[in-house]
Amino acid sequence: MNKVAILYICTGKYVVFWKDFFDSYEKFFLPHSEKHYYVFTDADEIYREQECERIHKIYQQPLDWPDSTLMRFHIFLGIREELQQYDYIFFMNANCQAMDTITEEEFLPGDKELLVVPHLAFWGKTNLEYTYDRNPKSTAYIPKGEGRYYICGGVNGGKTQAFLTLMEELRHNIDVDKKNGQLALWHDESHINHYIIGRNDYRILTPAYCYPEGKESEFPMKILIRDKSKWIPVDSIKNQGFVKMMKFYLKKVKDKIKIILGRN
Repeated sequence: MNKVAILYICTGKYVVFWKDFFDSYEKFFLPHSEKHYYVFTDADEIYREQECERIHKIYQQPLDWPDSTLMRFHIFLGIREELQQYDYIFFMNANCQAMDTITEEEFLPGDKELLVVPHLAFWGKTNLEYTYDRNPKSTAYIPKGEGRYYICGGVNGGKTQAFLTLMEELRHNIDVDKKNGQLALWHDESHINHYIIGRNDYRILTPAYCYPEGKESEFPMKILIRDKSKWIPVDSIKNQGFVKMMKFYLKKVKDKIKIILGRN
């Protein structure tokens, strides 16, 4: 039987999604695998943690936006050694909910190393329409004309060593960007899209496995991405984080100006 680690972050108000996530994944996701849930949260207690030994709660303080998504690889690599015991590792957004049976045959990467899901909004479009990061100063930069797919950031994973390697490289790239005062356009999603450019070791599914609530699609709904705004004040959280982020970068600019003036 496969052993699978599911990485899940629900800090602050995002804990509201955990119950439905857990129940739906227990019912529908990889029914013939041993699933372990690594829940990074600041909640004192989460649903079923006392009854299910496969729920591993790890304290994680809430991070301001965009670090709440951008720094997820740093967070996960904090338990790198523990994750080595699994055959597969998958990350799922807090607001994911499995809606139908998802078998090992249809979801695991098979003879590939990684598993990615295309973004429904860009399905069937050309790569010139993809919202890749076009900033050459960022490590997530993708030149126009390159890229076969636009990958969503909310559902991904793969064989353990391959996914750990992905996380390590993206952690490095994000650290380089931060040092250089850069922020990838769509944060971790931009970095994942850059990572798969030119690779052929990933299995790509359909947008059925990252299906935004309220959208219409030709695909059957396998994993629903619930509308966060119905449950938490998303705009308020992002605005607060944006203000703090701008203050951080403004300070960096001021510090550089002081250095330049000091040299003259």
